[in-house]
Amino acid sequence: MCNRYASDIRKAGIEKDYYGFDEWSETRINPFLGNAVLEVFPKSLAPILKLNSKDELQWTKMRWGLPGPPKFGATPITNIRNIKSPHWRPLLGPQHRCLVPFTAFSEYEDASPKGKKQIRWFAPPDRAMLCFAGIASEYYGDVGTKTAPNIGTHQLFSFLTTEANDLVRPVHAKAMPLVLSTEAERQEWLTAPASEIEAIQARILPTDALAILSDEEAAQYTGGYIK
Repeated sequence: MCNRYASDIRKAGIEKDYYGFDEWSETRINPFLGNAVLEVFPKSLAPILKLNSKDELQWTKMRWGLPGPPKFGATPITNIRNIKSPHWRPLLGPQHRCLVPFTAFSEYEDASPKGKKQIRWFAPPDRAMLCFAGIASEYYGDVGTKTAPNIGTHQLFSFLTTEANDLVRPVHAKAMPLVLSTEAERQEWLTAPASEIEAIQARILPTDALAILSDEEAAQYTGGYIK
């Protein structure tokens, strides 16, 4: 499952939309987040887009990982596949939808040597920003650790997964994130009735919508993240 991705606002050229200014310094440091590159891990914060009360897309920050079924300890779930589960069904309405922007995402190779996982990164061929199909909800509880609890009301998100396409399958056969690669797909995701989600999830992403990054280029997507 995808448990590490990058959301690099600067690389996507939308820093003015998100932060209100056009360019970053060469140090890649910014006063709001600490680093231009956002490498997102489970339980860390990430920028997402959600419709506000005026049906306008609005940037906000949420923490990655919705609580899973209580019978399994409510462990944070970052990737949602089984939308028929009674646990996820109440969160499938349009009011819970969000877009999760990404510039690259990773999967571990199924064929990695034992004890030494090999990570591969995928990104749009033009290195622009695409979106995952996200689900968001408010949650009261502890999203911290045993040594550093973080109890309170939290805005959390996860994203759906789907069948791996021909590019991702040789690396990770089980699944891949549900990617929204066009403006029409993004608008559909935000507004479609819950009854249509299964059909949206069943679509296979075209192979040419992503490319595998070289190790050298993938290194550019790692480093800074919001705790």
